[in-house]
Amino acid sequence: MFQTLKTAWGIPDLRKKFLYTFFIILIFRIGSAITVPFLDLTAVNQWVTENATGGNFLEYLNILTGGALSKATVFSLSITPYINASIIVQLLTYALPPLERLQEEGEEGRKKINKISACVSLALAIFMSIAYYLTMRNSMHAVKYTTGAEGWFAAIVIIACFAAGASFVVWMGDQVSDKGIGNGVSMILFAGILARFPTDVGTLISLTKMEPSKYFWVTLGVLLMFVIMIGFIVFMNEAERRIPVQYAKRVVGRKQFGGQNTHIPIKVCMSGVMPIIFAMAFMSLPSTLSLFIKPVDVLTDEVTGMQRFYFHFINFFRTTSWGYAALYFVLIIAFNYFYVSMQYNPIEIANGLRQSNGAIPGIRPGKPTSDYLQRVLSKITLVGAIFLGIIAIFPILLTKIDANLQSLSMGGTTILICVSVALETARTLESQLMMRHHKGFLG
Repeated sequence: MFQTLKTAWGIPDLRKKFLYTFFIILIFRIGSAITVPFLDLTAVNQWVTENATGGNFLEYLNILTGGALSKATVFSLSITPYINASIIVQLLTYALPPLERLQEEGEEGRKKINKISACVSLALAIFMSIAYYLTMRNSMHAVKYTTGAEGWFAAIVIIACFAAGASFVVWMGDQVSDKGIGNGVSMILFAGILARFPTDVGTLISLTKMEPSKYFWVTLGVLLMFVIMIGFIVFMNEAERRIPVQYAKRVVGRKQFGGQNTHIPIKVCMSGVMPIIFAMAFMSLPSTLSLFIKPVDVLTDEVTGMQRFYFHFINFFRTTSWGYAALYFVLIIAFNYFYVSMQYNPIEIANGLRQSNGAIPGIRPGKPTSDYLQRVLSKITLVGAIFLGIIAIFPILLTKIDANLQSLSMGGTTILICVSVALETARTLESQLMMRHHKGFLG
């Protein structure tokens, strides 16, 4: 990878793309430090720090935004409205026939779907901005003006800043995709997650200073496990099952076509981090609900049966619960199967092979081929799902060992995202280098 970066930097065209990408990321980080007016930033930071814990939705948003949410900056929502909009549109593509037809139209259809995603992203950005404003006004008491004309003006400015910041981040991501290196949205997400890295390192350093005899070895163990985890993620991201395919020979006139042997690659982890995001959103709903409806302590004498049930229900969905870890693991496997079934259709592949005179050795064309692909896909999906589950619950198990390491509870997911983006960017660079070194017909 480092050799690829060095070679790419030596090419003027790619160097300009590098500098443009760095410039956009710099703007993103500057915007993540510009605070929104009419807010008590100390109250916002204190409330988010106290409540964005335990793997709830607030912690998820705060990590993806690089800590901008806790600082109430212009880019507090960052890329999260666009990510949620993309997930919603992608799911609707398989549920609504008009969107499914657009997807089958090729490049023009994808452009229309991207426009729909942008509109949904804007609507979600406005909705999330209003929800965040109401939370700051009612729960944090961080809005300086709440009544009269001043209150209305402050509300409009705050909501507009959050919504405009989210839209501007999406625009910057599109610019990186067009004029920079790699996928723009992924690069913005990558930059936001990396911004939290010094905070996590600072947590380990401060713990080591407080109790050197204990946390020195704990810190070394955590760093070693994260290095092993990175290697494991790289290995699983590159792993694939290759199904051999043989094409029949065809004679047209005096020429012979076909007859070559190839393969169908099936990646072990084709769904990426999406099953974890789905499972995390589902598991974080109860803990997020507890922010607004506080559970009553069951140790008190005057509690109803519903209050007792709600108390145990909320405790079950805390990341310190073994039940939470088990259900989280099962949901990741279920969502992985669901996401892969939407992306990979064995019947279409079997029909395509039959139309192109291709066949899997030892498997008859048609339904036997699709059944064979389905069996292989089920086994591969299970392996990928277990891999994602291990990555997701490992930091939770780490928190069970020591509660002071709770700030690292999202470490597995964030490492998976960062490594995936780095590998994707490296592949993009390698393909562009190959294009520039290819001499073509007149070379």
